[in-house]
Amino acid sequence: MARALALARRGRAWVAPNPMVGAVVVNGGAVVGEGCHRRFGGPHAEVHALRRAGAHARGATLFVNLEPCCHYGKTPPCTERILEAGIARVVAAIEDPNPQVAGKGFQRLRDAGVTVDTGVLAGEARELNRPYLKKAATGLSWVTLKIAQSLDGRIASSTGHSKWISGDSSLRYAHRLRAAHDAVLVGAETVRADDPKLTVRHVPGRSPVRIVLDSRFSIPSDCYLLNSADAAPTWVFGLESAPLPAWSRRPNVRVFRVGGDGAGRVNLHDVHRVVSANGVASLLIEGGSRTWTAFLAADLVDKVEVVVAPMLIGTGIEAIDELGVLELHDAIRLDPVRWRRIGTDLHVAASVIHRESD
Repeated sequence: MARALALARRGRAWVAPNPMVGAVVVNGGAVVGEGCHRRFGGPHAEVHALRRAGAHARGATLFVNLEPCCHYGKTPPCTERILEAGIARVVAAIEDPNPQVAGKGFQRLRDAGVTVDTGVLAGEARELNRPYLKKAATGLSWVTLKIAQSLDGRIASSTGHSKWISGDSSLRYAHRLRAAHDAVLVGAETVRADDPKLTVRHVPGRSPVRIVLDSRFSIPSDCYLLNSADAAPTWVFGLESAPLPAWSRRPNVRVFRVGGDGAGRVNLHDVHRVVSANGVASLLIEGGSRTWTAFLAADLVDKVEVVVAPMLIGTGIEAIDELGVLELHDAIRLDPVRWRRIGTDLHVAASVIHRESD
């Protein structure tokens, strides 16, 4: 199963919004075939592994980190391919919460006489595919907040200068994060200040959908995001009351009008629902400070990725602004997943412990 999980990670930058899946076929104590889901729309991991196993798959055991699918989508059901190959036993880490599967794949195999065991390295399997699992179970996108800051919590100097706080290794990691998410989001102020590309450039991978929060549809018409139809789609969210600009009709630009939050900004819960309904399973929030703060205050963030650079800026732009925390028991709590060094920087990845509803 550990090998299946390692194989699954190879699809991180290519398979979204599908899950990362790896499969290993074992017969007589030896691995006779293995594979992973390589690209969205391509053959699933089980198919690659069974093709490599060939005739050795008959009577063998298949290890896979997610329940095999049993429905027709972009590819035929994996359960039928498993049965055709003559697999005798399937060992799976976790059930697929997708309503089209959700235990039906296991039942199909059991009904056909295949032994099915589950729960092996289940925790690791859930951690690997948390965005997919959330989207499949709730219909809502997984939200990751990514910050690069100084040791004293600043993302820029008092003049707004911010390039570059983190090192080259952290920059490559940031691009791997982009490649692993379906969409990347920034606020209009970031577009006006930095004119970002928001594409994947320093590592292999697909560029995500680029999303801008722009209440009044006021970002410059000559910014890169509105003039790069060949790079990736650009979605802009503004208020229902805001007039549509001429650039809204440009190729590869989609405009969404949503309700307000009472303070002249777009309602982030409406944005989250619309983004989720348009096929985004994982959303990366790249800034700036007001946008990070707003998503945290709305309790929409599932994971925080922070890169801390070994520098002190002093007076400057803080990464996180006012969250309304008056006493420490009201603070947003995090569950650290990983601490590590990236080049000269410190990387902290942590899950957000969501507040209980009243």
